[in-house]
Amino acid sequence: MAKKSSGAAAPRKARTSGQSSSQVDRAQPRYKNPKIDDMARDTVDPGEAMTGNQGVRIRDDQNSLKAGLRGPTLMEDFHLREKITHFDHERIPERIVHARGAAAHGFFQAYEDLSDLTMAGVLNDPKRQTPVFVRFSTVAGSRGSTDLARDVRGFAVKFYTEEGVWDLVGNNMPVFFIQDAVKFPDLVHAVKPEPHNEMPQAASAHDTFWDFVSLTPESAHMLMWVMSDRAIPRSYATMEGFGVHTFRLINARGKARFVKFHWKPVKGIKSVVWDEATKISGKDPDFHRRDLWESIERGDYPEYELGLQIVEEKDEFKFDFDLLDPTKIIPEELVPVRRVGRLTLNRNPDNFFAETEQVAFHTGHVVPGIDFSNDPLLQGRLFSYIDTQLRRVGPNFAELPINRPINPVRNNQRDGMGRTTINQGRVSYFPNRLGGGCPMHSPEAAEAFLSRAEKIEGAIVRQRSPSFSDHFSQATQFWNSMADWEKQHIAEAFAFELNQVENEEVRHHVMNELLVNIADELAEKVSVQTGIAIAPVGNAKNPTPSAPTPSGPLKPGAKKLVSPALSQDRPGTTIKGCKVALLGGEGVDARQLKAVKDALLAEGALPELIAAQAGTVADSAGKQQKVNRAAPNAPSVVYDAVVILGGASAAALTQSGLAIHFVNEAYRHGKPIAALGDGLQLLETCSLTDATAEDGVITGDGAEAIAAFLEAMLQHRFPRRAIEGVPA
Repeated sequence: MAKKSSGAAAPRKARTSGQSSSQVDRAQPRYKNPKIDDMARDTVDPGEAMTGNQGVRIRDDQNSLKAGLRGPTLMEDFHLREKITHFDHERIPERIVHARGAAAHGFFQAYEDLSDLTMAGVLNDPKRQTPVFVRFSTVAGSRGSTDLARDVRGFAVKFYTEEGVWDLVGNNMPVFFIQDAVKFPDLVHAVKPEPHNEMPQAASAHDTFWDFVSLTPESAHMLMWVMSDRAIPRSYATMEGFGVHTFRLINARGKARFVKFHWKPVKGIKSVVWDEATKISGKDPDFHRRDLWESIERGDYPEYELGLQIVEEKDEFKFDFDLLDPTKIIPEELVPVRRVGRLTLNRNPDNFFAETEQVAFHTGHVVPGIDFSNDPLLQGRLFSYIDTQLRRVGPNFAELPINRPINPVRNNQRDGMGRTTINQGRVSYFPNRLGGGCPMHSPEAAEAFLSRAEKIEGAIVRQRSPSFSDHFSQATQFWNSMADWEKQHIAEAFAFELNQVENEEVRHHVMNELLVNIADELAEKVSVQTGIAIAPVGNAKNPTPSAPTPSGPLKPGAKKLVSPALSQDRPGTTIKGCKVALLGGEGVDARQLKAVKDALLAEGALPELIAAQAGTVADSAGKQQKVNRAAPNAPSVVYDAVVILGGASAAALTQSGLAIHFVNEAYRHGKPIAALGDGLQLLETCSLTDATAEDGVITGDGAEAIAAFLEAMLQHRFPRRAIEGVPA
């Protein structure tokens, strides 16, 4: 063992092969073996060229190899394959992305026969109920991270159709950060915990993420979605889903059309606020997972309508954006979403690992009538998903019960890790005579998959199509479409994230190369909250070469791009599944308690009586009422609204710090509040008596006040309370 001298440090001794790290003086510099350590160094010196894993210098690491500027990605792109293959195999056993998930079984049923659009049976027979398995997830965090991280949510649907498995692998946001799959490993490396200290978990508020996006202007539109409340949904049942990419629908006559897939939640779109999300993460990190499980167990089945945006092939170039660009949406005002069917989730998994963890989705799992476009991000996913499943679950992942199609599988594939099928017979090849030529091809069968014949011409290039070059107009459109409170939340989210960034140069570039190109108002709001200066025009460091001017108006000549469908500033149609806290205690008004409970239960809401202690309390009529949660175990953040009940318990509530905090916090988070009868005393204690019904605060007694409270709950939140200078 090396020893320290009492004076000058002794010369460093090399570690022998038999010594452990604990037997070496850790205060001394690491001993370097020039033949090994230099080759394995983990730093890149300035000016060093990028190479592939075989040492070949890379000319372009930003664009995959395509047949023509807008053509399909080529399999000969060895750099793309090497890079994504390495990325797909980096972690085991959990998913590299979308590790944190929850799932449910259900069924899909079309509203009408869509055979004019597609020969996919799942969309052609309104009488058919197609089994589905749906997995929701966060993207960046590990399996043990919180449900309420600010993040994209996965929305992946596996249809077990009679023609085979169709996986619609989507997100709760319709666009993505990047345009080309070759950049996906870099994006995920940037947003994941930083490799030197493995922090922060499930968060984008750190230097490497913002360094990457500041140098990737195509991310501007997606950043607006992620910094909005869409990134912190109230539940899986109240968030939209999108297929993200442009796909094709093909009918039996071979006619193809472009399509964007949407999932519209029947309960409407609802989110929490950021302060609420951070507190829920501490109080109940399984918040979304628990809500999904419990809602299905009580029969409140999450439902979504499948929507299609159809674009005729002749109209491919009629927009001022490229349909193949995954950072762009088709505004619903340009192409309305046609709702064509309903997805219902009605059964929880029997085993989390066997189903939720082992389910293997792949964008390449399609059925006849569904086909791909040349979107370069989609093209890369077609390779990446199958590759990552091979590493994560094994080559026979399709034989696992959760992945198995409902129709028979017959092919010549044998052996491999995790094989569960026992094939009989001596023949495992085609063509064959010994097996009677089986299983045979189906060249003429209408139900057999046939890739669409498309003429492709173009030079083999590693370039981006010029039609992908507008990075800011739709980001600006998103900002312009937001309500005042939504804009405030977006600006606060940018400020929160950038205040976590330590590198001043990165902060400067985000402000002066991204935000100022999206909206002056956004840049100014963020600048005030972060202290990041807005550089004078023309003086920004390394300015964007050609700062795009927002273009593509929904109406010719329109000065402001607006798409009202992007905003969440609209009331819902149901309060089913909403959790309502009823604050009471000994002597609570029996009449009020019954009336409120009956009204909420009639609407499918979930009232819970909260008192100082668990067990029961006696109401004003002397009847024992079950306490659903004791106050110390009932944080306001897990409820959607609160009712302060009157009676003898009202005065005690004014002396309860937990009750005062509960109401103040609920008010700050914009939740509907009702104070019935003597319950007004607690509002007085909280100095909220000036609040009105317009603020979502209801006072009074009897049926009229309860009806007003139910109406306020349809609004879900009253977020303008928290915006200075904005009237309620």
